[in-house]
Amino acid sequence: MQPKATGISPVSEYYIHTPSSLARRLYLYPLSSGCYKYSPGYFITRNSYDSFLLMYIIKGHCGIEADGKFLEAEAGQLVLLDCYQPHRYGSRDSWEASWLHFDGPTARAYDQEITARHGRILTPSSDVLGLLDEIRSSLRPPGTAGEAVLSAQLIRLLDLLLAGEEAKGEEPEKNAAADSIAYINEHFREPVPLELLAAKAGMSPFHFLRVFSQSTGLTPHQYLISTRIRAACFLLQSTSLSVKRIALDCGFSTEAAFCSTFRKREGRTPSQYRKDALL
Repeated sequence: MQPKATGISPVSEYYIHTPSSLARRLYLYPLSSGCYKYSPGYFITRNSYDSFLLMYIIKGHCGIEADGKFLEAEAGQLVLLDCYQPHRYGSRDSWEASWLHFDGPTARAYDQEITARHGRILTPSSDVLGLLDEIRSSLRPPGTAGEAVLSAQLIRLLDLLLAGEEAKGEEPEKNAAADSIAYINEHFREPVPLELLAAKAGMSPFHFLRVFSQSTGLTPHQYLISTRIRAACFLLQSTSLSVKRIALDCGFSTEAAFCSTFRKREGRTPSQYRKDALL
């Protein structure tokens, strides 16, 4: 589709995606993606826009106001924004960008961890740019890509950003940890035994446990439980699903097991967490 907004060239394009209720509960999902050519003096200001934004600067430069700071992104750099918070971006000169709005249960955790490690201005690898293009292409009509595939592409993209420059030329052991994190993020609703992850990495369980723990500071089981709890927090805040349904959707075998684990980690019951979130 062609945008009709003032300051955006009509040769620009964008595509939208409406995630299913299942995707909203369980997956990371794209909401819209495009490639825009902006006229000089184009700026956009929002108090809130319910999504996270990845924006790759193809040509020119772009000024960004976010988190109470002013940042400048140049051609070849990628911007990650929490659009739930007030933000503004644009330039007095012409510029061009490829962008993706996305969201999902673990989107905020990714945003916080990536920006804590690398900031909001990133230098993406060719793999990241390839995935950004793949997702946009997948949204073009007829848009036949399944939601699980779109989620897997987003997870891989964000995991690459999380690893940052460290991922370039790193040894196979660190790659194995990154691949395992991506697998857990995609399959956290299912049983994910240590033996399965070790076999995928081509290592013994003992060796894999050491590699994963050194890379992440957590055991695979601890990372799995943390991912399930983050997903549960999102569903408690954003849906009216029952606690039991959330427990099962997030991979816990019983409601009781979920409530016990949640209370140990969050210091309150799931119902109390939901009530506090609505205040």
